[in-house]
This record gives sequence, C-alpha cells and structure tokens, in this order.
Amino acid sequence: MRRAGLGEGAPPGHYGNYGYANSGYSACEEENDRLTESLKSKVIAIKSLSIEIGHEVKTQNKLLSEMDLQFDSTTGFLGRTMDKLKILSRGSQTKLLCYMMLFSLFVFFVIYWVIKLR
Repeated sequence: MRRAGLGEGAPPGHYGNYGYANSGYSACEEENDRLTESLKSKVIAIKSLSIEIGHEVKTQNKLLSEMDLQFDSTTGFLGRTMDKLKILSRGSQTKLLCYMMLFSLFVFFVIYWVIKLR
C-alpha cells in the first residue's frame, strides 16, 4: 500500500494547505501592503500639512502681537490728542465767550451813543 503524502489528492503544483488558499492569502497580503503604503503616504502628507499649519499659526500670532502693540500705541496717541483737543476747546470757548461779551458791550455802547446823539 501506498503511504499518503502531503501532495496526494491535491492539484499538481499545490501541496497541502498551500493550494488555492495560498494565492488568496497572497492577494490579500499584496492588497494590505498596497493599502498600508497608501495610508503611510497620506499620514506623511497630513504630518507635513500640520507642521506647515503650526508654522503659519506662529507667524500669524507674531503678526497679531505686533498689531496689538501698534494699536495700543495708536490708542495712547489718540487719547493724548483728544485730551489736547479738550483743553483747546475749553480755552477757545473761554476766549470766544470773552470776545462775544466785548463785542456785545461795544454794540450796546454804539447803540446807546447813536440814541444819545439824536
């Protein structure tokens, strides 16, 4: 009697559990490798994109800090200018009031003198 070997009963060229299941396994492995490489390239792209976003955020934060300092100095400058304008407006109103009083007195004396001379 013949002893049953590993290759008996299998199609020629295929031995034991390495038959058709092996070719399916190999196809799955190849697809997994392909998907793994695709995923790896996507992860690398996302990583580089996130690094670029980080650099952009740092640049924008620096720009915003500089703008904040400029706005603070402009606010101080405008505040001082408004204070000076308030002082000028107070002073000019006083002078204007004095000029109006003197003009009114002058007009009053002119009218009085015209009436008196008639």
